[in-house]
Amino acid sequence: MFVITAPETPAPLRPAAPSRTGPALVAAVLFVLHCAFALRHHARFRTTGYDLGIFGQAVRSWAEGRLPASEIRTATAPAGFEGEALPLLGDHFHPVLALLGPVYRLVPHVEMLLVAQAALVAVAVYVTGRTAQRQLPRRPSAGPLVGVACGLAWGTQALIGFDFHEVAFALPPLALACRAYLDGRLRAAAWWAAALLLVKEDLGATAAVFGLLIAHRARGRRERRAWRAGWLLAGGSVLAAALVVKVVVPGFAPDGRYLYAEQVGGAYGFLDGWSVKVLTVLVLLAVTGGLVVRSPLAWLLLPTLAWRFTSSVPSHWEPGLHYSAVLVPVAFAALVDAVRRGARLPAPRGARLPVPRGAGAALLVPVGVALLLLPLQPTAQLATPGFWRESPREAAARAAVGLVPDGVRVAASNTLAPHLTDRAVVRLAAPGLLDRDPAVEWLVADRLDGFPAGAVDGALREAAADPGWRVVREEAGIVLLRRTR
Repeated sequence: MFVITAPETPAPLRPAAPSRTGPALVAAVLFVLHCAFALRHHARFRTTGYDLGIFGQAVRSWAEGRLPASEIRTATAPAGFEGEALPLLGDHFHPVLALLGPVYRLVPHVEMLLVAQAALVAVAVYVTGRTAQRQLPRRPSAGPLVGVACGLAWGTQALIGFDFHEVAFALPPLALACRAYLDGRLRAAAWWAAALLLVKEDLGATAAVFGLLIAHRARGRRERRAWRAGWLLAGGSVLAAALVVKVVVPGFAPDGRYLYAEQVGGAYGFLDGWSVKVLTVLVLLAVTGGLVVRSPLAWLLLPTLAWRFTSSVPSHWEPGLHYSAVLVPVAFAALVDAVRRGARLPAPRGARLPVPRGAGAALLVPVGVALLLLPLQPTAQLATPGFWRESPREAAARAAVGLVPDGVRVAASNTLAPHLTDRAVVRLAAPGLLDRDPAVEWLVADRLDGFPAGAVDGALREAAADPGWRVVREEAGIVLLRRTR
């Protein structure tokens, strides 16, 4: 007997999960390039005491079990301050730097901070690339394209080209929070956004806006627990930021006040410098082809732009500022969201497309903009022979710094200071310092160093007038002096 059976209906094929290889490879390549630039940039004496030297002293403090303090930062301390080192939690609230303390104990070199910053950028690049893959699964190239554009974006490049800064710690949690938000994991997004409160006090406003976005979306989806998490994040961020600015930072500050409150309402204000401010906004729109405004995540850009545009410091308005780095993961997550929603070309009525038409072109725009601007970016110097060639001034600076013994107290000019913070007590060369601090035994200075204005010339004049100082070495404008009595 023969039994005839109907053929089994094959199960529907599910699209294969996108490979992590593309975004991981992009992140790894950019990590190597950024490390190569940052370390060589430092070796060429292009980094400075403000800010790499200050953060080097801060991380060294954490590594030694002390609250962060900086002898270099005393050069611009509030009037009347006469302490050994300025408490840095009285300047900005950045307890996240404590994470680098154990690493510094293992690798006690200021270059570690530069590598850590490149690693933080690489994590954000990888997460953002994976976000593109998850949201646009039918576009295999989405992850690598968005990762390349994110890593080469002007904000990221501005951070890599600027010594080291605590805002680098904001990039991974921002990228992870945006990814969780787009995935619909709203409570996870709230947790990641809450981490911004430990990076810097102004990011409390960004976390609060994120909380409102989460609450609004949770209400539409009737997710009560996520709705509560969103409102808790929004309200808690406002309270935390107010507590930090009004209580915590003034409590550590020598003069009992938050210094940067004076940057609003000074000589310049919101109505000034709009030619520069508009340029910053246009560059931000250009890197996403203008699609960033088609996503709710675009609201997260406003707090950072708001404090920068209301600042009385003109450098805060410029697109090349390192603070632009915190805009990058948000902008590219918003781009992915806009492409997913079909912002470029809406789908025909009644059609349900897994990926909107025009998505490929939309993702090529940021890559094209990044490549177009690349010759103007810091990492473009990697391709120039002069970047790898040591000049006579650099050789003279290296020789002078190498003659300073370990463990001494030294006054150094701004570009030489970060090369000594690992093994000496370093203060910034400034007029009057040699008289105020007779324990300073060495003075090493670059005559062409112009920050702070007149500081190097003033310190060298004082040393020349004191017979207790003698010149140990002078070459190519680099001067090394030692106090003999």
